[in-house]
Amino acid sequence: MLSKENILSCTEEVRVRFNETDPLGIVWHGHYIVYFEDGREAFGRQHGLTYLDIQKAGYITPIVKSTCEHFLPLKYGETFKIVTTFVNSTSAKLIYQYELFNEDNKLVCSGETIQVFLDSDNNLCLYNPEFFQAWKDKMGL
Repeated sequence: MLSKENILSCTEEVRVRFNETDPLGIVWHGHYIVYFEDGREAFGRQHGLTYLDIQKAGYITPIVKSTCEHFLPLKYGETFKIVTTFVNSTSAKLIYQYELFNEDNKLVCSGETIQVFLDSDNNLCLYNPEFFQAWKDKMGL
């Protein structure tokens, strides 16, 4: 189990764009998965684990599972926070949890994605790739 100081997270602020809403001005449900991706990319930039870093090491990380629970709507023009937290695992996978908070700091949505590592021949990696284990060691995970 990780101690509080070993939990890696990132907070990104985003504004709801017009093209993300339905005719009522409410964010269409499919865009929340895109917001999760925004959170993953911000996390990667902040903690040194971007998709380009993974690709340079010779791997890709397709999503094999995603979950999303909706509690409140977001509306056109609102700003909101995406809190992305890395979940450490001994398995060769990337697990991220997400919480989206509106301007009143109320929980709008939460979810999780799981990604696996595929090598350059599209073989599933059963063990952590060396670059990923080195990153985890550097982060104290």
